Amino acid sequence: MATTIHEPPQIDHPHTDDFSNGGGRNLIPADGDLRLTIDHSPPPTSSAIWVVVFAVSMMFAAFTSALFVRKGSSLDWQSFSLPSILYFTTLVLIASSVTLEIARRRITAFMRGFQTGVENPARWLYVTLFLGLVFVAGQYVAWLQLRAEGLYLATNPSSSFFYLLTVTHALHVLGGLGGIIYILSKLHRGILRRNQLVASARYWHFMDVLWIYLLLLLLMKL
Repeated sequence: MATTIHEPPQIDHPHTDDFSNGGGRNLIPADGDLRLTIDHSPPPTSSAIWVVVFAVSMMFAAFTSALFVRKGSSLDWQSFSLPSILYFTTLVLIASSVTLEIARRRITAFMRGFQTGVENPARWLYVTLFLGLVFVAGQYVAWLQLRAEGLYLATNPSSSFFYLLTVTHALHVLGGLGGIIYILSKLHRGILRRNQLVASARYWHFMDVLWIYLLLLLLMKL
């Protein structure tokens, strides 16, 4: 007697890569602007930014200590007025933090499916990027103004610290701009993770607070 062996029924498992129905806690906005977004990222993304913030804080704390010691023991310290454009760039940097926070909240809402309007929240990232470039350009104008007054890096200790602090901060701001460009790239490719956006925003806000601290320091000590 022949025995017929029936193949087991095939069970279709849901594909983990299919996020079109909200699988994996990801939602695609109705307008399709963001296409595919990922709400979570590995914990190191959040931890790394605090390591960077701590390292940068320690570096500028060392600069501050050196400034106090150098001024206290210097007989050739020459005070000078800060370029007025620095006050404008400060307002620009504060505004960039506001626009970045708007971008973060709106993108997060899109990623979680809470907003499906036609407005593309990426535009606020572009505004932040533009304001950051304006800030760096303003810093460069300030350096040119000091050079026109005959104040160079090696002119006196006060001008040396001014260039050291402002140039170092500007370089870190450029790093933050690179982070925003990275976020925009991830966003347009539909592979942005929420923690990547949060980490970039934290770093940028830290640059804002750090600059306000440096400006007050320069006003009091130069």
